[in-house]
Amino acid sequence: MSSGGNDRGLMGEINVTPFVDVMLVLLVIFMVTAPMMVQMQGEEIELPQTKSKALAEQDAKQVIVDVMQDGTYFYDNKPLPKNPVEFKKTLTGLLDNAKDGTGSLEGTSFFVRAHAQANYDFVAKIINQLKQAGVPRVGLVTEAIQEK
Repeated sequence: MSSGGNDRGLMGEINVTPFVDVMLVLLVIFMVTAPMMVQMQGEEIELPQTKSKALAEQDAKQVIVDVMQDGTYFYDNKPLPKNPVEFKKTLTGLLDNAKDGTGSLEGTSFFVRAHAQANYDFVAKIINQLKQAGVPRVGLVTEAIQEK
């Protein structure tokens, strides 16, 4: 005696419990990995070490371009395009933003922070690009030698 329905025991409902279990596991995974992704945003740069003294803090606007070991360039933790035309457009926009109220770059300090193992060619190219764009002075960022 069956109470209506199918004798084979088929149900017309979807069991959502496994779906909810999978979603909760994915939520936990994303919650654990999200803080790690934020920390990895900026590339770690191993700077060359020198005996020079640190510069005094300046109130002037600073623009720092990072040169990675593989030759990629970063500004404000964002990669600059590798395409020469796009690179030049981005660099022009960056310099326009760096200009002071008079339209001059004199009040802005420009620095290149290159990885210690970066090819000299990569560093020379970005300095050359900045000079061609009208930057009056470009400094190099180094790290003080740790004396033991």
